[in-house]
Amino acid sequence: MARLKRKNLEEFLQGLDGFENPKVQLEQYCTPAHIASCVLYNIQARYDDLDGKLVGDLGCGCGMLSIGAFLLGSSLTIGFELDPEALNVFHSNITEMEIPTIDGIQENVLSLGQKWENVFDTVITNPPFGTKNNPGLDILFIKAGIHLATNAVYSLHKTSTREYISKKAKDWHVKGQVVAELKYNIESSYKFHKYQSKDIQVDFWRFAVDGKET
Repeated sequence: MARLKRKNLEEFLQGLDGFENPKVQLEQYCTPAHIASCVLYNIQARYDDLDGKLVGDLGCGCGMLSIGAFLLGSSLTIGFELDPEALNVFHSNITEMEIPTIDGIQENVLSLGQKWENVFDTVITNPPFGTKNNPGLDILFIKAGIHLATNAVYSLHKTSTREYISKKAKDWHVKGQVVAELKYNIESSYKFHKYQSKDIQVDFWRFAVDGKET
């Protein structure tokens, strides 16, 4: 597949539909197209972890990362999402773009079990940050990804959790590395938001799992 420029990737992703009714209990925010294109382009350009690879997307939402992975050459991408409304938008997006090699499955990421263990080359996720009624949920998403992937897991987390995540990576016997530091702009989506948008400092992590203990 011809290499897609990052700017073109971002333009494609900007055209995708987002959450119609975001659910605060699931911490649903659309991954900004700029952030998605940046992290996905780095995954491919620096590590060659998308082109020709079987990719899993945990908490896929409306498909921003799944579709981006396809555009950068993944052989097959499977997204897992708990919310059926978000999954409907996901399927609408892939149908509109006529993408045959992406599928979305309604599943709780934390309950995927042995069926999906070591199935994927690469796992990508923009998990709930675990700050609104879901403490530690982002850590559980990483752990789930480690069970599913044979090569690497990529994830976004608040910079304030860096030291804790580094410790957990050692506990899991995987090599965790902050690939980039990003400003994540969250648009106002809920009534309790005081501002139209807010910038959050976020780390983009890579967890090399090819040497994990099974």
